[in-house]
Amino acid sequence: MRPPVPRSLAAQLFAMQVVLVAVIVVGYALFTYVVGRSQAEESARVQTKVTAAAAARSPSVIEAARSADPSARLQPYAEGLRKDAGVDFLVIMAPDGTRWTHPEPAQIGKTYLGRIAPALRGETYSETYVGTLGPSVRTVVPVYDGEGNGRRITGLVSAGITIREISEQARKQVAGLLGVAGGALALGGVGTYVINARLRRHTHGMNAAELSHMHDYHQAALHAVREGLLMLDGQRRVALFNDGARELLGLDDGAVGRPVAELGLPVPLTGALLASEPRVDEVHLTADRIIVVNTSPVVGGEQRGTVVTLRDHTELQALSGELDSERGFTQALRSQAHEAANRLHTVVSLIELGRAEEAVDFATAELELAQVLTDRVVAAVGEPVLAALLLGKAAQANEQGVELSLTEDSRIDDGVLPPSLPPRDLVTILGNLIDNALDAASEAAVAPGAGAGARRARVTVTARADAESEELLLRVGDTGAGVDPADTESVFRRGWSTHGAGRGLGLALVQQAVHRSRGTVELTQGPDGGAEFTVRLPLRMAEVSA
Repeated sequence: MRPPVPRSLAAQLFAMQVVLVAVIVVGYALFTYVVGRSQAEESARVQTKVTAAAAARSPSVIEAARSADPSARLQPYAEGLRKDAGVDFLVIMAPDGTRWTHPEPAQIGKTYLGRIAPALRGETYSETYVGTLGPSVRTVVPVYDGEGNGRRITGLVSAGITIREISEQARKQVAGLLGVAGGALALGGVGTYVINARLRRHTHGMNAAELSHMHDYHQAALHAVREGLLMLDGQRRVALFNDGARELLGLDDGAVGRPVAELGLPVPLTGALLASEPRVDEVHLTADRIIVVNTSPVVGGEQRGTVVTLRDHTELQALSGELDSERGFTQALRSQAHEAANRLHTVVSLIELGRAEEAVDFATAELELAQVLTDRVVAAVGEPVLAALLLGKAAQANEQGVELSLTEDSRIDDGVLPPSLPPRDLVTILGNLIDNALDAASEAAVAPGAGAGARRARVTVTARADAESEELLLRVGDTGAGVDPADTESVFRRGWSTHGAGRGLGLALVQQAVHRSRGTVELTQGPDGGAEFTVRLPLRMAEVSA
């Protein structure tokens, strides 16, 4: 036998709401019945009191009470007044309780059923009593004859309304109320059904246990995913994010509910998050990281939000940069090997021709040219990673026909750089600046209008660790065309490049690495007319923040 399937949350809420509305309506109907009956009884007391008092003060009643046969005169009067007043009975009696009038003539002359003692004391008295017509609410009023001290009670008047009549009035009120309550219940049921149908669509027909399990799975998956996950609602506000997104975007708990435009993210990244169309594997830079962004709209008849995944690409980009540098070194070594083979063939040929002296001079001249820069770099730059980078870039510059020189004031002793200035960041900064300078210088050398008398393409590098100012200075200048002053701020934005689409990441990475080290980067026009980038990285501050 299949176990019963739990009702969906919408069905449970519908049943609960219908029961709740029904209980409220029934409770209100019962309350109204009780209150209505109580009010009907009180209204009956007032009505009987007024009717009895009016009859007791009537001159016709006072005069008839003096006569020998009061019934003959009072019975028609009492019945007429009873019908006009809307009471069930109006009994006029002698002080001893003998009836003079009654709605049933057979009861005339018999003793009144009920208390009359308070009325004989001069009081107007109301009670609920079972008489000949059944239970009734009645009021007894004395009939006075005479004035002043000679006034005496010559009769009593009792007016009453039966409980049956009161109950009938209450039932009519309740019947009307039940009709209204039934309509309210039906309307509430329809409204509840409509609301719960909408809820059923939103909860996909799941019951409370299933929703609870889904929430638990959702939370577990959200925090187990190592990638950053960010969810935006239809108004592009942050709905939720996981720990990865918190770390990659620098979010805090107050970010939930805030618009994306107010998170302080870089403009290109904000634009990608706000875009209505999906984004696939877009690379964006924050202040400290390189992230790959993918966005996917959540749709269901209308756009309900956006799911954003974020991958940290910082380490991979750094490794990619190092790989590019290694590839450049390899190409430079391959070129040097080719050139060395050519020179070796020349030396061998000179020896074979019997010109040994000229062969020695040619070989030593080439060695001296290559050794000058090597000795200069090794002597000035004690940091092995930077020294290797400069030597590799020198070989690459030579391959491109560009002269790479290190200024005389360059000096970085081994061990002067703190551990908080990672060699990887220094390679990113200096390597990208030199690559851009080599491209600019070589392009300017072969540009139209550059005649034979044009100056040789050159890149000048300064690398100096100043102990007094406690900063590391890295400066790279070139003989290229320079940068338009209007683009001074734009050159560090991802995607800006003079080489077309698919480029423009190097300087953005430079600025990011400089920002991580709490330094500054400045672009000016160099003495050779080209661009000159100056980077200053604080040494002591880097040590403190380490």
